[in-house]
Amino acid sequence: MSHPRFGIEEEYFLTDRQTLSMVGSPPPQAIEACRAALGVWFATEMFQGQIEVASPVFSDFLHAGDFLRGSRQALGAALEPFGLALLSAGSHPLADWREQVPTDEEHFQYLFQRYGHVARRSVLSGLHVHVEVIEPLDRIAVMNEVLPWTPLLLALSCSSPIWDGAASGFMSYRQTACDEWPRMGIPPLFADQRHYDDHLAFLTRIGAITEPSECWWGVRPAARFPTLELRMTDACPRVDDALTLAAFFRVLVAHASAQRRPGLLYDQTARSMLEENRWRAKRLGIHARFLVEGIDGDCSIAQWLELAEQRFAETAQALGAAQLFERARAIIDSGNSADRQLALFNLASEQPQNGHLALAQVTELLLQETSG
Repeated sequence: MSHPRFGIEEEYFLTDRQTLSMVGSPPPQAIEACRAALGVWFATEMFQGQIEVASPVFSDFLHAGDFLRGSRQALGAALEPFGLALLSAGSHPLADWREQVPTDEEHFQYLFQRYGHVARRSVLSGLHVHVEVIEPLDRIAVMNEVLPWTPLLLALSCSSPIWDGAASGFMSYRQTACDEWPRMGIPPLFADQRHYDDHLAFLTRIGAITEPSECWWGVRPAARFPTLELRMTDACPRVDDALTLAAFFRVLVAHASAQRRPGLLYDQTARSMLEENRWRAKRLGIHARFLVEGIDGDCSIAQWLELAEQRFAETAQALGAAQLFERARAIIDSGNSADRQLALFNLASEQPQNGHLALAQVTELLLQETSG
């Protein structure tokens, strides 16, 4: 059994502590303070009011947890003198995409010029997890083995039910907005790494992409690292939830890597089931019923998690992630972030003319959970 290394990327919204709105254009000094606090682990994002933390490479979850908590604390301290705070969620309840200022960097300006309002509306934050696939394993074969399980992770992560000041009807509106982009969502069916590389060469030849990183599928082989990258999951307000999802994905990749012929059973029918399960996950989150191989009819997320535990418990134990399934079960039992947001939003909205107050209360909740 391999013990693949991993890394975590978290995206955050910068929030005005007084108005609770996402900041359109924060003071440059605030960004520099964040950069000074984290050094090489800090990165800018598409919008000036959004930043990213890209972790070092980890071998265990203890160090990953220490890093994420320490990064959030350091960023919070750096932002406090400017009246700003950090918010981690798939969407910001009080963000107006029309007021967000694009980051003045060549890569981001290219995206806004090429994709217009699709890019302008993408005021979204995700949790991205990289897990090493050790050569000579074929990353596409491993990806095909892992893909059918990813809607389970999406459902656990849902944290973007509110969009443009209203309940969207989706537990992950972020994933709905992502579908406006080309080459997001579920990747096409690839046989192996060579097939994947040929497809990217074709996309480059016809002018659809200028570099491999313009393929933003929910799981993809990373262009710069020997990893599989999970991109489907929403950013998590609670660090423990982010760590649970990172552990889950690492276990999936490690288990797939140990199979004699990973991805052998992944075909067009399996991909169609995956598409349907992703739709159900982004629409209903942990309340959806899913189509799962080996279960007649559909099943609850609790049943799906039980099947996952039966299949992956040994791998989780070997990777020091034995508590993974217990923590995932706790998310199901108590509700994910989208559930908490909607419960508070609906309660506050029962009072007449309390729409803004409801959004403010949800934003306060997310700020509290982000800061721990």
